[in-house]
Amino acid sequence: MSTLPVTLMVARRVAKGRYQDLMSWLREGEQLATDFPGYLGSGVLAPPADDDEFQIIFRFADEQTLHAWEFSASRSAWLDRGSELFANPSEHRVRGMDGWFGGVGQRPLRWKQAVAIWLAFFPVSLLFNFGLEPLLVELGMFSRVLISTLVLTPLMVYLFIPLSTYLLAGWLNPAPAPAKPCEATV
Repeated sequence: MSTLPVTLMVARRVAKGRYQDLMSWLREGEQLATDFPGYLGSGVLAPPADDDEFQIIFRFADEQTLHAWEFSASRSAWLDRGSELFANPSEHRVRGMDGWFGGVGQRPLRWKQAVAIWLAFFPVSLLFNFGLEPLLVELGMFSRVLISTLVLTPLMVYLFIPLSTYLLAGWLNPAPAPAKPCEATV
């Protein structure tokens, strides 16, 4: 089994008229996951205005800790309580940073992923260092790097990299060119 962090991405379509109930249920599930060893974080990505499919992300330290949560009695009971709030569930696992860029076959080229991450990281890191330099100048390099990574990593993972991939979605995964109509030959 893997010792790398594992992300479980779950898609849920909200049942008509059950939006508030679904949101409460999702918050309950996130709270439930925090009680499990190996839990690294979770989030809910709301659908665009013309859709009703939510993406729910759970991240665990490794396959074993995800498995313990995934097959727990408390998660099973939570899923049962929410069964009437959604339809057509789907889920898949991703490792590492792949979860930011979609499922297998949907991921952009690695160099595009690197650009998207850098475009998120550089300005945030620059602002952090510019804004807090006067406070951190007396600290040694180890302490400055420790503090900056402790602050910036969650901001990048939960806010700025998802924002970057959202804003760059058209460039990361351009729509395929429409097929030209075939001409009939006689």
